[in-house]
Amino acid sequence: MRILLVEDDTLIGSGLQRGLQREGFAVDWAQDGDAASLALRTTSYGLVLLDLGLPGQDGLTLLARLRQRKDDVPVIIITARDAVPDRVAGLDTGADDYLVKPFALDELLARMRVVRRRQAGHSQTTLRVGPLRLDPAQHRVWLREVEIPMTAREFALLLELMQQPGLVVSREQLEERMYGWNEEIGSNTIQVHIHNLRRKLGTQAIRNVRGVGYQMGEID
Repeated sequence: MRILLVEDDTLIGSGLQRGLQREGFAVDWAQDGDAASLALRTTSYGLVLLDLGLPGQDGLTLLARLRQRKDDVPVIIITARDAVPDRVAGLDTGADDYLVKPFALDELLARMRVVRRRQAGHSQTTLRVGPLRLDPAQHRVWLREVEIPMTAREFALLLELMQQPGLVVSREQLEERMYGWNEEIGSNTIQVHIHNLRRKLGTQAIRNVRGVGYQMGEID
């Protein structure tokens, strides 16, 4: 999943970016409200982590304008403002959650999973397609109760496909969701990951819809 991190504190921002990248996320980091606004207009994100006290356009203004144009990307506010009126204003403006600094990365990750489950309409904490089971919290995959080792990129790609197994996702969409700014992507990178997943899960596990993209297939 590709995330937009909007944070003007370089120490917090760099730490969060590294931590989230270690968890397999693609993270674009904007350090002011205007840069974030431009990024949101030009790039599709799975989630936004939004500070409130930003140079230029402040976080609440950015969020309000995002919702006014009917953009429903999930937003978690991350801020040092812990007063009840600030929490109420953030949630009423359209945030999906509100997390006060300082916080543990594990808590942020858990809240991100909750928001994503809610958006996708999932009540279960794990994803299942036939005998295949994926746990986003543990970054683990099982096929008929046998754990299958995955690289971070393979896991991220499989997660994207299993979120909505009937949906066909194009190569370009997968690249956009899995890679951030300044990350080099080879012309056959996605195909290589697909090949490796098929080798681990079965040749029919991921279908190639010619000229369109990929979707979950039948797992023997």
